[in-house]
Amino acid sequence: MEITAFCVRFGEGSSLWVRTSKFARFLPVCYQGWDQSYADHTCAQLGFRKSFATKAIQSNESIGLTVTQRPSLPIQDCGQQKSSSRIIGGTVAKIGRWPWQVSLHFRSTHVCGGVLIAPDFVVTAAHCFPSLLDLVVSQWKVYAGVVSQVKLPQPYLVKKILLNTNFNNNTKDADIALLKLSSPVVFDDKAQPACLPIFNQQFNEGTTCWTTGFGTTVAGTYTASNDLMEVNVNIIDTQECNKPHIYGGAVTKSMLCAGDLKGGKDSCQGDSGGPLVCMQDNRWYLVGITSWGDGCGEKNKPGVYTKITSVLPWIASSMQQERP
Repeated sequence: MEITAFCVRFGEGSSLWVRTSKFARFLPVCYQGWDQSYADHTCAQLGFRKSFATKAIQSNESIGLTVTQRPSLPIQDCGQQKSSSRIIGGTVAKIGRWPWQVSLHFRSTHVCGGVLIAPDFVVTAAHCFPSLLDLVVSQWKVYAGVVSQVKLPQPYLVKKILLNTNFNNNTKDADIALLKLSSPVVFDDKAQPACLPIFNQQFNEGTTCWTTGFGTTVAGTYTASNDLMEVNVNIIDTQECNKPHIYGGAVTKSMLCAGDLKGGKDSCQGDSGGPLVCMQDNRWYLVGITSWGDGCGEKNKPGVYTKITSVLPWIASSMQQERP
């Protein structure tokens, strides 16, 4: 059975579901006959190096798929803090608090944020690469596990830059890119991946989440912050965000809004590509990628983020094609 990004997905409790060719529906995979090597193979097919853990879970489904031949801990270890460029109204983050945050440097200057989702892969915003020159991998360096732009460690180099082909630079629809690193990030207390949400995971209106970045802390300026900044923001209903006095219909199905309609707390220039993360079940999930907004921290102009659940198939298929 060939497992691809479009026929495999993770359901509630990180349960593995596979789409059947006969009925074109997703069904859970039976644990009978399953072992660690299958888990490793599945994760490798999705672009990860290996699985973190695999075990049986309780399921109410009466129909399932059984393993016939070769080709509640999550299968991927992620979203855990090892310690307890667009941030307005935030505070300085402590080392290890947001270990998936990375700083992307173009020609030795911080220009965008990014998010570790696997040892070899970083997600960021497609609009961080506005020209063909910006796609030259030798011009980029990735710094992981840092909370300061002063005395940076050795960087990770970029092997390939993948832009979502559906990205619209005018509307910022599908504003997502994937960086394949030349060597894997060594995970430790300072650097850890964020969890990708499952296909139907919900983060409802009013959910308190966090956004981080090295972007400017003063609206109207373009000087990046030396320190990683953090601020909590609330998910805003898309229908509310599309009202005429807010964004007037500019927020598409592949976007979500987060912030404070009263103003004062937001991401800003230089935070693009960084994370919007929300906690569920004691793990931090990557819900959005910082994309756009009118101003920074202004009333009725919250931040707009690429909605990760809308681009999960693209992320998985891209990682699969570029897997180690």
